[in-house]
Amino acid sequence: MTRRQLTKWVGVVSLAAAIADVWLGLWVTPPDVNQGDLVRLVYIHPALAWVALYLAFGVAAICSILYLWPRTRSFTMDRIAAASVEVGVVFTVLTLITGSIWGRPTWGVWWTWDARLTSTALLAVMFIGYLALRRVPSDPHVRARRCAIAAIIAAIDVPIVHFSVVWWQTLHQGATVLNPNLTPTIHGIMAWTLLLSFLAFTGIFVWMLLVRFDMAVLEDAGVDDGLESALIDRRAEGSSS
Repeated sequence: MTRRQLTKWVGVVSLAAAIADVWLGLWVTPPDVNQGDLVRLVYIHPALAWVALYLAFGVAAICSILYLWPRTRSFTMDRIAAASVEVGVVFTVLTLITGSIWGRPTWGVWWTWDARLTSTALLAVMFIGYLALRRVPSDPHVRARRCAIAAIIAAIDVPIVHFSVVWWQTLHQGATVLNPNLTPTIHGIMAWTLLLSFLAFTGIFVWMLLVRFDMAVLEDAGVDDGLESALIDRRAEGSSS
């Protein structure tokens, strides 16, 4: 199976899982005793946060470390890190949006400077800065090295986001599944629907990562071809003069 075929099938399966998750979340699972139908956001928001905080920025940090390590240094690691950050920023913004929608009826406000919310917003800002840093003209190796360092520094905020509800007294509720006692507070069809949401959004992340990586390869090839053409033209001008 080629990478293009793999990308296609990952996209199809992930889309099917997402549709099934929406159907289960909206029409099959029951409303919560306390939150009512508002609880249905649990089948979207936690999965978005999982992808944004742990998958996307985790992949970016690991690939950045691998690029800085001489034995594993390659532009492939740099491209994967960049693609993962781009996708991660999208998921982080969606996490903040869905969290605000959930927070408005629960807390009475769209936004509050809660430790979890603030640290997540800070993470989004730092990785947007990472993307801006990649746009600064420089030697490809210099750009890759400084972006790798920036990604690792920004990733330090991830454990702060994760443990913020434990370290500080926050409005944000604790983990539904991966809490310190490992005692899930969701069961039955609701638990299975939540699991499906994690699988669906993980698949969507993988699909977006593969697509963006292929685009980066084509972009870099176009830059190399353009540079080669410019050098050939310059040599031709020099020889004719």
